[in-house]
Amino acid sequence: QVQLVESGGGLVQAGGSLRLSCTASGRIFSIGVMGWYRQAPGKQRELVATISGSGSTNYADSVKGRFTIFRDNAKKTVDLQMNSLKPEDTAVYYCNANLNTGASSLYNYWGQGTQVTVSS
Repeated sequence: QVQLVESGGGLVQAGGSLRLSCTASGRIFSIGVMGWYRQAPGKQRELVATISGSGSTNYADSVKGRFTIFRDNAKKTVDLQMNSLKPEDTAVYYCNANLNTGASSLYNYWGQGTQVTVSS
């Protein structure tokens, strides 16, 4: 069974840091773009950051300079280091990845989500 499993969410004060981790498991032949998205209560899910297999990154304007996305292709992981957290960063954070599970195409997978709460 192919899945993405996140960890590292929690409660932190404004100005603090958290690191989210996501591991892809199962029968995976290759991984395309990996990324993190978030969804705050009453809002649509939005992109936070993505990273390609070659390491090219893309960030939402709201997190540039504060968040950094990392990936380890050998371990099939993608991490999100979040610094200088703000209350408006409070949301459920979801890992996302395009995975080749044996077919010729990449399919998009989502993790179950991890809660990040930033108190003021």
